[in-house]
Amino acid sequence: MTILIENLSKHFGNYKALDQVNLEIKIGSLVALVGPSGSGKSTLLRIIAGLEIPDDGRIWLAGRDATLLSVQEREIGFVFQNYALFQHMTVYENIAFGLDVRNTTTETKKNRVKQLLQLIQLEKLSNRYPDQLSGGQRQRVALARALAIEPKVLLLDEPFGALDLKVKKELRNWLRRLHDQVPLTTIFVTHDHQEAMEVANEIVVFKKGRIDQIGNPQELHKQLRRTIPPKRQSLLELL
Repeated sequence: MTILIENLSKHFGNYKALDQVNLEIKIGSLVALVGPSGSGKSTLLRIIAGLEIPDDGRIWLAGRDATLLSVQEREIGFVFQNYALFQHMTVYENIAFGLDVRNTTTETKKNRVKQLLQLIQLEKLSNRYPDQLSGGQRQRVALARALAIEPKVLLLDEPFGALDLKVKKELRNWLRRLHDQVPLTTIFVTHDHQEAMEVANEIVVFKKGRIDQIGNPQELHKQLRRTIPPKRQSLLELL
């Protein structure tokens, strides 16, 4: 699914979270939204998901005006930083939740959950509860639950922010491989420039509610080398 963001603005009281943002996200791309806290990246993600309504502008999904569509109508999977798993449900039940809501047949649900358990490599832990899993395992379950409904777009809001460095590195590589296996349009928010460079094929840098830079990791890296002294070369210098 292609995503077109057209002249989007959003205010919270006197605070301008987004200011006339325009962006096109191509089908099958893996895009990182990067910027400091309050730059607008998470607000944009929530508007795409249908969790917030813009004050001005439009969201187009696959050529359809989705600005006022409900969350369910958008066919989008959303993964939060804190996993948001149901603590009283097993791994299997958490992954199957969206399928149950859609009244999926028992056989179809069983096959889909089995497939996803294999994908996240947690087949032997299907009967465990979230508090019996590591942080990395819980995040993989959250991703599987989002993928269960076969969304056309996957949105990740700082998905690895609460994890230690070793687990972050492992999950970054895993997400990259996952995207190669399940090539759906994916957008993830991060303030970690290294994470964006390692995972995304396109990076959008936000600053004060506006898009400051857009490019692939190689383009942004070259730009940094031209404009920033060697000891200070960091994507954060663009923010």
